[in-house]
Amino acid sequence: MPLKDYGVLIARAVDIRREGARNTPHYQIHLTDDRGTHYRAAVNVLSQEHPSELLYLVADDFRHPLTARLEGLPGGWNTLPPGPGGPNLDFVRGNLFDPAGMRSLPADAEGPDNDLADLLDHYVKRAVADPEARLYLFGSRFGPEPSVKDKVFGFLPGNGVHDVHMNQGNSHRFRGDDGVWQDGALLLRFPGQSRWVGIFLAFQSQSWHTDDTTGHALEDVDGSRPAPGLQPVRIVAALVNPRGAAPEAETVTLLNASPEPVDLTGWRIVGRTGPGSPVPAAGPLAPGGCLAVPLTADAALGNQGGEISLLDAAGLKVHGVSYTAGQAADAGWTVVF
Repeated sequence: MPLKDYGVLIARAVDIRREGARNTPHYQIHLTDDRGTHYRAAVNVLSQEHPSELLYLVADDFRHPLTARLEGLPGGWNTLPPGPGGPNLDFVRGNLFDPAGMRSLPADAEGPDNDLADLLDHYVKRAVADPEARLYLFGSRFGPEPSVKDKVFGFLPGNGVHDVHMNQGNSHRFRGDDGVWQDGALLLRFPGQSRWVGIFLAFQSQSWHTDDTTGHALEDVDGSRPAPGLQPVRIVAALVNPRGAAPEAETVTLLNASPEPVDLTGWRIVGRTGPGSPVPAAGPLAPGGCLAVPLTADAALGNQGGEISLLDAAGLKVHGVSYTAGQAADAGWTVVF
């Protein structure tokens, strides 16, 4: 079953604690919300399964419609209901970043700037030093435990958030934690700089093709567990806000970046919700070829920001992008990804 208590903690970072690389280490963050409630965020930096090094990606200037959905939430813990309608995270469906850009890092290594704890230090220590900065930690709630002091920072009651990483496509051992729209991550907001930073973590043992209902891993026909990589067909542009009266003639442009033709029969373009719009296939898309796909109402693109995904005939995600309200503001202009 999915995580029992999924949500986002919005609070100020006041201290950190590194646990090295022994047993199942975490990067521990001490936080307080605007009401003075204390929390601990336990961020995994090492996997219990081989290969043990985590995958990470940092978006140093994170721009996504998600940030607008978060701005109205109060400080402290916010439980998020399941599904795609709110500010929930989903690494597969939310188009938060390109998984092909993820890299692995050891939990702890000799020397500066060469391990995952060093990377987290770089950003979290900036937030500790900035009284206006706020951390948005997505994951699963633990506590509060009224009679138990926090085991790391000693505050009472013990209280916090963990599972701050991808929470779907797990191996059989952790399959019970699978779910959709319940991934964990760390976002940092620096109001003085008008900047968001996104830090996304995943285990190398996790699959990036998952069932839309359960979040369980889907296997390719050869039994392998697919991983992020180069996609032959990509979304390269979208006319989100055409000129003229509704219904507007929105389009999404595809590019075949591979050296081989690709049959797009049965492929679909989908937004955050809805069944999606079919890709008209008059024959294989030639190498280097582009195709402007007219969208139906089942894949309408909103002008306040959104996500666009390309699915193949089997319903597996091939590529995805996102755009903000600012990018969609100028009528008639095409957003280029």
